[in-house]
Amino acid sequence: MTEAVTIVEVGPRDGLQAQPGAIATEARVRLVALLREAGVERMEIGAFVSPSRVPRMADTGDVMEATGSRGRPGDMVLVANERGLDQALDRGARAIAVFTAASDAFAQRNIGCTVDASLERFAPIVSRARAEGLFVRGYISTVTDCPYAGPVAPAAVAEVAQALDAMGCAEIALGETLGKATPNRIAAVIGAVSEIVPTDRIAAHFHDTYGMGVANVYEAVRLGVRTVDAAAGGLGGCPFAPGAAGNVATEDVVYLLHGLGYRTGIDLDGILAAARFCQSGMGIAPTSRVFKALGGR
Repeated sequence: MTEAVTIVEVGPRDGLQAQPGAIATEARVRLVALLREAGVERMEIGAFVSPSRVPRMADTGDVMEATGSRGRPGDMVLVANERGLDQALDRGARAIAVFTAASDAFAQRNIGCTVDASLERFAPIVSRARAEGLFVRGYISTVTDCPYAGPVAPAAVAEVAQALDAMGCAEIALGETLGKATPNRIAAVIGAVSEIVPTDRIAAHFHDTYGMGVANVYEAVRLGVRTVDAAAGGLGGCPFAPGAAGNVATEDVVYLLHGLGYRTGIDLDGILAAARFCQSGMGIAPTSRVFKALGGR
């Protein structure tokens, strides 16, 4: 193995934010510990967002303290506004993410404003975060399909990527929120965005509703993307995208990439242990094919 692909583990945030039942802080802390033991170096720890809208993330600060997240450059938290940035800085975060969409209809339901308004809202947050020395990721949701407005044109995604790049986001994450796109559509989006943002600053964030997650990861990597999001056990779902299933599973992505000869630095057995804990410690059954094949090992 000579070439590396970075896997960003999003289970503790994106994987848990839409869970219907309460999740103990201790369980989130244990999940983070298991993921680190497996070799995960970049991870979404949580989010500083409205607890009334996303109650599962209300204890993010406590999780950060309990897991020794302060000052760790690989630990990332999502922030929704200036107050969220204040909380992230207070807890010692060194990496944050802001989020918008390529669809006005989705942005209105998710963050209560249009895409353009969201970009205006996040510009001063990104500027301040960069002044504090933080790494900033910009998420774009609904890069191929919107649950309310239908198909999304690649040019619309590229326009948002250009705005996030201009405001100073170091990384642009392309979120296929509904998990229904096929590789040709992923290729079209990456092709459009890569005309503006180099592929080494693009991250692939795919959900797996239609079982296309691994195929779409393969296509993104084939096109030069070297940062891929995934969640142990296939955790996930979006509270603002009805019918969307979980993220592509970390163990499925690790199995794929190792089979192709890429280095990830992540131990497959370690990720399977984390996925087993999702079931035993949080009552969330893993959905991935690799877990079903090897999970009991």
